[in-house]
Amino acid sequence: MKFYFSLFILLLLNFSCAQSSSKPITEVSQNELNSVILVDVRTPEEFEAGHLVNAKNINLFDKDFVEKFQGISKEETIYVYCKKGGRSAKAQQRLDSLGYKKVVNLEGGYDAWSGKHE
Repeated sequence: MKFYFSLFILLLLNFSCAQSSSKPITEVSQNELNSVILVDVRTPEEFEAGHLVNAKNINLFDKDFVEKFQGISKEETIYVYCKKGGRSAKAQQRLDSLGYKKVVNLEGGYDAWSGKHE
């Protein structure tokens, strides 16, 4: 019984220390976006059709996706978004696994952002 309790406490501490999170894209201000590294993980064609100001396009499906983050410190705050939120959630998980400490998935993606700012 003590083993399971200890295991539960360790897992709880592990999950509570994670810095990655999600935030609705519609609740983010342009000021906030200017103070982070903003990454659009959609395809270049989607990016060219419209994107957030100051966003850098790093396609999740590119073979060199990971290499494109090598120049970014693992201590930087990185906001990722895509069309609706699915790809950016996958990008967030991938960056987490690489040791990036502050990755935020912008839920709702570009569709929600553009709907709010029309």
